[in-house]
Amino acid sequence: MPGQAVDPNQWIDNYSDYLFNYTIVRVDDREIAKDLVQETFFAGLKSMKNFKGEASERTWLISILKRKIIDHYRKINSNKGKAEIRVGYNADSENEGQWLEERVADPFDVNAENDMENSELGLAIHDCIAKLPEKQATIFKMKTVQDFDTEAICNEFNITPSNLWVIIHRARTSLANCMKENWF
Repeated sequence: MPGQAVDPNQWIDNYSDYLFNYTIVRVDDREIAKDLVQETFFAGLKSMKNFKGEASERTWLISILKRKIIDHYRKINSNKGKAEIRVGYNADSENEGQWLEERVADPFDVNAENDMENSELGLAIHDCIAKLPEKQATIFKMKTVQDFDTEAICNEFNITPSNLWVIIHRARTSLANCMKENWF
């Protein structure tokens, strides 16, 4: 996959639901989640020249999003939350002062602590999905985990697209509440 090109024209269609679902579980506020996903896309646009293609586009966007979520919590939990950190990397005035997130290696790659936390989080999510009504859980997994097409899900369950999104919204809300009680 090295050398894979970035296609920002497809990001919203391909990744917005996934990134939003990832975010809403962690921040439990729809508007903040939307803002963080939007900031992620913006940061991705700004730093796409640094994308090496060593990971998938989605993995790369998730690594940016993780830092956005961490920054969000740092900001709300710190009196110094409005401070911006810029680092000059070279004397080239065009690139001087690039954001740290555009240059630093992904700290979320592989380390035992994150693996353990991700495993525990995965179990918590799995337990919360198991508490959903069966049809809701199945539709939620098909759309968000297995990435089925909206039309295919609607045909299989004989529902309209708007009904599908109501079911997905209810599942997300239930999962967010469950995760708040059991994970955070």
